[in-house]
Amino acid sequence: MQDPRQVAQYGLNALLKAGTDKAQCTLTLTDKHELNVDLGEFTLVRTTFDTEVGVTAIRDGRKGSTSINKSDSNSLDRAAADVLDIAAASSPDEANDIAEVQPAAVFSSGSDAPDMDKMHSRMKEMLQSVKAAYPKVMMRQAILDFTRTRSCFLNSNGVDFVTSKGVYSCSAIFSSKDGEKVSSFNYTAFSLQDLEKALLNCGSIDALLQQSTEQVHTRPMEGKFVGDIIITPDCLGDVLYFLSYSLSNGPMISGTSIYRDKLNEQIASPMLSIHSRPVSDEICDGYFVTPDGYAAQNSTVIQNGVLKTFLLSLYGARKTGLDRAVNSGGAFVVDPGDMPLEEMVKSVKKGVLLARFSGGDPSDNGDISGVAKNSYLIEDGKIKYPISESMISGNAADMLMNVTAVSRERVDYGFSVYPWVAVSGVTISGK
Repeated sequence: MQDPRQVAQYGLNALLKAGTDKAQCTLTLTDKHELNVDLGEFTLVRTTFDTEVGVTAIRDGRKGSTSINKSDSNSLDRAAADVLDIAAASSPDEANDIAEVQPAAVFSSGSDAPDMDKMHSRMKEMLQSVKAAYPKVMMRQAILDFTRTRSCFLNSNGVDFVTSKGVYSCSAIFSSKDGEKVSSFNYTAFSLQDLEKALLNCGSIDALLQQSTEQVHTRPMEGKFVGDIIITPDCLGDVLYFLSYSLSNGPMISGTSIYRDKLNEQIASPMLSIHSRPVSDEICDGYFVTPDGYAAQNSTVIQNGVLKTFLLSLYGARKTGLDRAVNSGGAFVVDPGDMPLEEMVKSVKKGVLLARFSGGDPSDNGDISGVAKNSYLIEDGKIKYPISESMISGNAADMLMNVTAVSRERVDYGFSVYPWVAVSGVTISGK
């Protein structure tokens, strides 16, 4: 079986024949074409093909799910029988359900096949540019790949979605060396619809490479103080992780989310507006269908600091009695502010330009603590020097409320679009 829809239909029929009340079947075919560079040299060119079939059955309120990597009829029949056994062994839950019928649709974005010659030339161009512009940089690893994903989602309520997406992705791990001194590792990744631009002009990679050369010679800060931080686009996702997690199924169902009763209330600075836009032109690496079988839509999570939606799946909505989100979150786009980054820096009396944060996940109430990596001390409105051995501690929920500025400039990563965000009242500790 090669046609995705035929395979998914067979899987769905197998589930229904096995005796389930409600069923869904998803087939995903992935072709990945990859170029690898290690220590500045091309080391690998490969193409991989993956098949994943996901099957879900609900009978008498009991749910079972599994996935297999084979799409032949015998494998699908066995998976259908197995998933019914899993359901039978599970506890009944009235919240278990599948998506209701929606108009059948076919979604597509990007190319069907990669331009391998262009991939090679763009990667070679980047390596040459890095060597010329940043001779201290050691490109530990760089990967440029093109992934084409074709999927079909069917369920017994009549949901019928077929999707196709082709997207380029680039990632890089690097550090810098000057004599015996070596900088901390840094990492970045971004996605692209095409290869029209040089890779160094995409995402934040060029700025991070420049900073890497500066971060060979770090200095520890002295003392402890409460000051401002400017969160870079590369680090902003760490703060937004707390927000998106707190709005999702687990904390909302358990009642541990601090935002449980905050819908349409102020939970962040009026300067902050955050959207989830998986099907917008701003995001090339989004998604068309949610895991529970709904056609994804764009949404606003926070509008001028006001919480506008939770990020609940169908199950989370039925469990809590609240509305289901129109997407699965992610694909975040943060609106730009009205202040240039340069002016944001000038407004900081004492603080840190926070480029990377190494610490554990925030607690349920948002408390976080960790080490500032690849970051800089700001004093009297000027970036002074790269810092080492410095701790950042505070509360992620408070940080959202204490935003003092959002930059005009933003970085487009393909899967998100983020500005720089200034936050006050953060504890910063040196040696």
